[in-house]
Amino acid sequence: MHDLVHVILLGIIEGITEFLPVSSTGHLLIAESFGLGARSDLFNVGIQAGAILAITFIYWKRIWQLLTQWQEPANRAYLLKLFVAFLITCVLGFVVTHYGFKLPETVTPIAWALLIGGFWILGAEAIAARQVDRSEVTWRVAILVGIAQIVAGVFPGTSRSGATIFTAMLAGTSNRPAATEFSFLVGIPTMYAATGYELLKVLKSGGAAHEDWSALIVGFVVSLVVAFAAVKWLLGYIRTHRFTWFAWYRIALGAALLLLVPTGT
Repeated sequence: MHDLVHVILLGIIEGITEFLPVSSTGHLLIAESFGLGARSDLFNVGIQAGAILAITFIYWKRIWQLLTQWQEPANRAYLLKLFVAFLITCVLGFVVTHYGFKLPETVTPIAWALLIGGFWILGAEAIAARQVDRSEVTWRVAILVGIAQIVAGVFPGTSRSGATIFTAMLAGTSNRPAATEFSFLVGIPTMYAATGYELLKVLKSGGAAHEDWSALIVGFVVSLVVAFAAVKWLLGYIRTHRFTWFAWYRIALGAALLLLVPTGT
């Protein structure tokens, strides 16, 4: 029962933080470091898959529209931009993985990423507020969002959603809901691909043989339900609010971790 509570809490944390600009990787590591216990790679992949499935359900109508009405110039252009952003992420991701360009997933670098990312959000919001409201996703936005996804992967704690949303806003899609939609849609194939890759690694290494499958299923379902609710709330919130509170939360959490956690941890 004690472990089940931990599994549920980890599923809740993943569901809330995966698509909010606060870093799910950072929050899961912090939670595991401060009492919820380290989990297997397969468990972490499983609960992330739950969050990805939730965002797929939320955007199902938009995805269906793009796929079935691709002959329309606007939809075809949008699909191509999604594909280019995804392709850039895949190519750069292969390079990063091959050469091992990634900071360790320990508390200290994540704390710095949270702190710096918070100031990045404040700056991006201030600049975007002075721009004309634009919903169009340009090719520059698509290319930079693809690069931003890799930056988030190299620096754990950065937040994939935060990096891509605010890159899009600064690059020209100043409309907050439009930038968020493109970020989430390009994140769907990207995260499915990353999850599939991690799953294959785990299965090839034999890690699935000793997995607690009941815990993984519970974590998956909890993450799915919570992520669905969290994203639905976020999409309503950003129509009338900025991301400022998320920025201050990141800054406060990052600063607290740097003060409380021993250097090098």
